Amino acid sequence: MAKGEGAESGSAAGLLPTSILQAGERPAQVKIYLLDVAQVDPFSASIILFVGRAWDAITDPLVGFCISKSSWTRLGRLMPWIIFSTPLAIIAYFLIWFVPDFPRGQALWYLLFYCLFETLVTCFHVPYSALTMFISTEQSERDSATAYRMTVEVMGTVLGTAIQGQIVGQADTPCLQDPNDSAVVSEGVNRTHSTTSLKETAYLLAAGVIASIYVICAVILTVGVREQREPYKTQQAEHMSFFRGLRLVMSHGPYVKLITGFLFTSLAFMLVEGNFALFCTYTLGFRNEFQNLLLAIMLSATFTIPIWQWFLTRFGKKTAVYIGISSAVPFLILVAFMESNLIVTYVVAVAAGISVAAAFLLPWSMLPDVIDDFHLKQPHSRGTEPIFFSFYVFFTKFASGVSLGISTLSLDFAGYQTRGCSQPAHVKFTLKMLVTIAPIVLILLGLLLFRLYPIDEEKRRQNKKALQALRDEASSSGCSDTDSTELASIL
Repeated sequence: MAKGEGAESGSAAGLLPTSILQAGERPAQVKIYLLDVAQVDPFSASIILFVGRAWDAITDPLVGFCISKSSWTRLGRLMPWIIFSTPLAIIAYFLIWFVPDFPRGQALWYLLFYCLFETLVTCFHVPYSALTMFISTEQSERDSATAYRMTVEVMGTVLGTAIQGQIVGQADTPCLQDPNDSAVVSEGVNRTHSTTSLKETAYLLAAGVIASIYVICAVILTVGVREQREPYKTQQAEHMSFFRGLRLVMSHGPYVKLITGFLFTSLAFMLVEGNFALFCTYTLGFRNEFQNLLLAIMLSATFTIPIWQWFLTRFGKKTAVYIGISSAVPFLILVAFMESNLIVTYVVAVAAGISVAAAFLLPWSMLPDVIDDFHLKQPHSRGTEPIFFSFYVFFTKFASGVSLGISTLSLDFAGYQTRGCSQPAHVKFTLKMLVTIAPIVLILLGLLLFRLYPIDEEKRRQNKKALQALRDEASSSGCSDTDSTELASIL
């Protein structure tokens, strides 16, 4: 067995905690909860979502730097962060789905615990992501581990979405036929008070089930994965300050080009994801189907990630990027022009999952190649892996905050009516633009920028040979030092 293979299954299973936990607090789910259950006004909801995601993005590089300065322990350098953040993250997760009794302070309550939860999940997710660089030194094994990891992440997302969707769906909150009519609103409030309370309980029950699975999988991760150290990094490694590390990372050309291209494509898929539920409910009229449609997308992505892993191994990662991500464009165009048809919508959802799989897998598969290239140019810079991963997550989450803020404010300006059975024509048009035209433009911009990315398959092979030479040199140097020490002790 190759030395990286033993950790692949344990590492993959270990990602289930963050994916299943974050599936419940995905932006689309939180938006619906804030607007329809907690009944926070759209403007306050947009502030909560945007500030929460922006804060989450800011904490990523800070946590990444703190991890890079951490000392190695018998558990490793990354595992202690994972172990100690888990119980605190579960507590914060519960409090997100609790409706406080003080309506005037609700927005502050959700903002506080949303930011706290995102911070704690960052303390789990950044070291977990960086584990890819520490379970093996072989590019092929890292790629295989990444494929395992992303497959299980999507499976965790499917599981979390199914658990919350099925439990919460049993306590559906009735909509209001005319939210502007005070008599209807008064009658609706009296009629749905018990139903709303039941739905609050359903959210808490779903949180309990999801948190239980989170704990089990975190234990699997802790027991099943062991970190490895690069032999050449133990010699002549230098400490660096936060700003020097930031400057080195952000001045590395391939890294900047990679995150710039994927910043636009990530923003495109986040706009679709963040508005998909409302688009299905109000524009297409499938109020009771959006959970099933979301599951169709995620299941399709789960089954096609292994196919994309084979494709990038056979034809190269850049080719996989162009074909995989651009394949979403025809289906987004079809959504823009099609009438409300449930069968066609399911077909589009399954096809969209294929492109989502590529968007899930490829950035994480290409990031280790960038880090290897950086190590060749900066061989004495120690512990930069968490900084690379954390800044990639930073830009992704910042894009998520921007997409949430823009989409929620756009709906507010278009006249979105909380808990309305239907929405004005301006709202339906805005949802269609947010789910179709805007993502198409962003995907095309991202693919154009990605042409500048310099690491192709030939460059990867050259880097692999150069890194192996460094490891051989470090190993022979270590053996020489050991022999000299033993000779000195004998004399």
